[in-house]
Amino acid sequence: MSDQLWRVEVFDGGNFHRFYKRLDEVERAVTDAAVQYVLAPLGIRICESEWGKSLGRGLFELRIRRSIDTILREHGPSGAADRVPKRWWKKRVLIRVYCTFHGDKIVLLLGGYNKLRAPSSKQEQKEIRAARAALEQWKRDQPS
Repeated sequence: MSDQLWRVEVFDGGNFHRFYKRLDEVERAVTDAAVQYVLAPLGIRICESEWGKSLGRGLFELRIRRSIDTILREHGPSGAADRVPKRWWKKRVLIRVYCTFHGDKIVLLLGGYNKLRAPSSKQEQKEIRAARAALEQWKRDQPS
């Protein structure tokens, strides 16, 4: 098993950028920390933990449900949690980032969903369908 980090990329044909722009400052910081300190080091192994889940057919979700201070204390560099505003520390988040894994340790971000803002299963399924469609588009765009 390699300690090499997975390279994280965003698929332009997905809705990740739109999703990310709608997050508030703290939610973006939490998402960034989870991607940098959990997803990039673990890659597909997130599914061996509470952090990940396979949604089938090559689609996965990064399950973010910890505060920024908890993520940084457990997974970030020493002292990182002390460098974020204390008012951010205990903000509750419930975010999903949809992704796939390919090639030589590449994670492709396809979309996301903020479960606290839109907690309906109907909305969640809509976001999963959009991520799955983005994944299928990405696959079609790949050279044979």
